[in-house]
Amino acid sequence: MRIGTPREIKNHEYRVGLTPAGVRELTAHGHEVLIETGAGLGIGISNDDYVAAGARIVETAAEVFDQADMVVKVKEPQPVECAMLREGQVLFTYLHLAPDPKQAQALLDSGCIAIAYETVTDRSGGLPLLAPMSEVAGRMSIQAGAHAMEKAAGGNGVLLGGVPGVPAADVVILGGGVVGYNAARIAVGMGARVTILDRSLARLNWLDIVFDGRLATLYSTRDAVERCVNSADLVIGAVLVPGAAAPKLVTRDMLPKMKTGSVIVDVAIDQGGCFETSRPTTHQDPTYVVEGIVHYCVANMPGGVAHTSTFALTNATLPFVLALAGKGYRQALVDDPHLCAGLNVHRGQVTYDAVATALGYAYVPAATVLAI
Repeated sequence: MRIGTPREIKNHEYRVGLTPAGVRELTAHGHEVLIETGAGLGIGISNDDYVAAGARIVETAAEVFDQADMVVKVKEPQPVECAMLREGQVLFTYLHLAPDPKQAQALLDSGCIAIAYETVTDRSGGLPLLAPMSEVAGRMSIQAGAHAMEKAAGGNGVLLGGVPGVPAADVVILGGGVVGYNAARIAVGMGARVTILDRSLARLNWLDIVFDGRLATLYSTRDAVERCVNSADLVIGAVLVPGAAAPKLVTRDMLPKMKTGSVIVDVAIDQGGCFETSRPTTHQDPTYVVEGIVHYCVANMPGGVAHTSTFALTNATLPFVLALAGKGYRQALVDDPHLCAGLNVHRGQVTYDAVATALGYAYVPAATVLAI
């Protein structure tokens, strides 16, 4: 198979879909790899590094899309990239389609086979291709929030960990999954007073054991969320419904009751955000203020630490890339139901239920389009 990786073009996105190590693995299995010139420069990988691993460098993204049987990326294809996709071409990347009707329609119109990192599953019910970036985003959320709390950044001027004689900040984390756990690790480590809310009693019990009483756990109800955010200096939105739009846990009406200058970091923004007032921002212009509350809603947070993120992501995606390339997409999906869960769009049909429900499309099961 011929696999292509273009340079990412989303604002301040420096990650890359394949590393030289991945190229070497693919070429050792007899595949051809095309890399757009400069694709890895943002994390210090040169064209020469790719060539030494066996890749062929092409000058434009158009050449990648024109020649590749499968395109391996990081972020969802931008409109100019969607326009280059063709019928029967495999796209393997993050998609986050539920809150993005324009991208969904563009993928459907292209006739491509779009497999989303964020809905690939594993035997334990986890999301192995989302987890590495959730770990990064969770840890970043605290450092981003701590910076936004500084007075010069528009925040309330509270130091996250406090100092002797002055209380630490109150941090509230909505969701105890991978993002929430990693956010809590950093916040607790910095000395903040942390409360984490979730609807899984088993998860809350696990968190209580892991943190040995160093944070508070609460069962998530509307009342509990409202009480906690009212007293918080920093709120982390870490909820996830796989493939679906995030639920709106904090409404606009709650904001006037919050502390002026407090900060919310919406890690769920890729899935539409879990704060009613959230809208996507960029690393270049990451925050805005609504009702005196600072909102940080960067839609590609892990791109800010692109070196770490690229290697963490490609370590997880490479086995699936090898399977898709080695078997062809159809056989790879038939053989692996966990990879098959990643199939969101197939030749003009929506094959992921949560996406179809969110966007109003007819849902066609993957088993039907693959004739399993």
